[in-house]
Amino acid sequence: MRSTSVNVTELRNNLSTYLSKVRGGEEILIRDRQLAVAKIVPLSKTEDFDEELLEMAAQGIVRLPEEPLDLETFFALPAPKISIAKLRSAVEAEREED
Repeated sequence: MRSTSVNVTELRNNLSTYLSKVRGGEEILIRDRQLAVAKIVPLSKTEDFDEELLEMAAQGIVRLPEEPLDLETFFALPAPKISIAKLRSAVEAEREED
């Protein structure tokens, strides 16, 4: 993935250009007086996500996948070795915390 570094003033003056680069897959590192302060990254190239999920990603609550999930590979993974009783207990404990 390509990355570009830009100062705040340059970004402000040419925001549309830099957003087009992000849409194209580039990451934009934003600098204020040569100090890196933020990064603009593409949300996702693989799927369309609903607005709520995109908002949660923008807040840093979730991270969107970088590539689609290969279900065949996923289901070929070994199943976790945990008893149903322990699993139920963990889920119930998690629910009580909310």
